[in-house]
Amino acid sequence: MFSRVLKPVTVVAAQNGAKNFSTTSQRNFKVVVAGASGGIGQPLALLLKQNPLVTQLALYDIAPVTPGVAVDLSHMDTPAKVTGHKGPEELSAAIKGADVVVIPAGVPRKPGMTRDDLFNTNASIVRDLAKSVAQNAPKAILAIITNPVNSMVPIASEILTKVIINLFTPKIGALSSSCGIPARCTKYQLLSQSQPAVKLTDQGKIKALTERIQEAGTEVVKAKAGGGSATLSMAYAGARLTNSVLRGLKGESNVVECAYVKSNVSEAAYFANPVVLGKNGVEKNLGYGKLNAFEQELLKAAIPELLKNIKTGEDFAKK
Repeated sequence: MFSRVLKPVTVVAAQNGAKNFSTTSQRNFKVVVAGASGGIGQPLALLLKQNPLVTQLALYDIAPVTPGVAVDLSHMDTPAKVTGHKGPEELSAAIKGADVVVIPAGVPRKPGMTRDDLFNTNASIVRDLAKSVAQNAPKAILAIITNPVNSMVPIASEILTKVIINLFTPKIGALSSSCGIPARCTKYQLLSQSQPAVKLTDQGKIKALTERIQEAGTEVVKAKAGGGSATLSMAYAGARLTNSVLRGLKGESNVVECAYVKSNVSEAAYFANPVVLGKNGVEKNLGYGKLNAFEQELLKAAIPELLKNIKTGEDFAKK
């Protein structure tokens, strides 16, 4: 979907999943966590500090505590060098020369809030970070965790396209152990394609499980009773996705993740499905496979909302 020869920026976004980190031969990679002092950012940085593929870990946030987070992590006996950068004046230094930039920055959801409630604040953050990536690390892969991700990814795509004309081909993704469009009202899991396979025939149970998966984020928000949203699970998901991207960049074959990417697999310009990661970023889009009748109806219902989310992001970026 994009050529590493042209050194484009890549955009990806994370959801929950489970997979062991790579311990194979190392290359020198710089990874940036933008929003490193937050509820997702700190545990994400902790996990990335342990990844043998990361040799430089740059932490960026507007919070004054950010250099302290870097000093804290630097006491870990793992090889990655950690630097801390705070405030807009230090953003360029943090981003410069990065291979992967992971963005957990933004306002988290609180009880009663929808992802749309987060849009205005978080859209501006993603826009500004995307501009800095385009200017300071045009070879980087940009991984977005910030909600609402259905709109954040198109924003980054539009901004980067403006800055890196003819070099940028957007690759946007959402990590998931099974595939679905990433957002509560547009997310569904392809239970018929689960690995290992599960045999579900009771339509009531299938419906209940699907709805439980769709509401997983809300479940965490409610359980934390005003204390935040999903942070630890999202940090792990972001670390897993970053690891998979790095495995692909260093030449490992058959690295497959679910990713919310710009594609033509559906009528929506962005869609989540399995992709193959490699030296060229997303080397192959695997599509979403054959859906059963229940899943086809879910897709039909999700598309209008997804199209609306995408347009919201694109319109914001064009202003």
